[in-house]
Amino acid sequence: MRQKWYGLIINLVLAALVVSGAALLRGLPKKLVISDASSGKVYGSWRIVEGTEFAVEFIHSVHNSPVRDTFRVRGRQIKPVATRFTSFGAGMQADLGEGQEMIRDGEALVITGFSQIYKRLNLIVGTVSDHLFFIDNERISLRDLCGKNAHIVVRVK
Repeated sequence: MRQKWYGLIINLVLAALVVSGAALLRGLPKKLVISDASSGKVYGSWRIVEGTEFAVEFIHSVHNSPVRDTFRVRGRQIKPVATRFTSFGAGMQADLGEGQEMIRDGEALVITGFSQIYKRLNLIVGTVSDHLFFIDNERISLRDLCGKNAHIVVRVK
């Protein structure tokens, strides 16, 4: 009988260690990392916390107007928050998905309510116009950081 109790106690202690270890891992500092899609070379990294928002902006090649996609960090994943643009047409979202809404904000249209969640964002840095990366009140040229036509990955580590 005594051996059964020891086994139960050991199992409970081990379970408590696993749960507390997982909680500690969730609390570890995270970084948002931009790296080369092929080589993994890190171009930049930023310390982040749960809920940090960042954005990528580019000039649409057909409309010659800015498009800004805003994202939020959720755990080790990236959730789209909003897309902001000023012109409808080729290459722009025309229909709203379930749960999405479009509002007018001055001259711009803003779509929110995205349900997708990504482990990584794959981007190709512009050759004609730059892609700009916004985080923590910084405005970073991805062309200067990574180079024209660079195939990059944005992820949480």
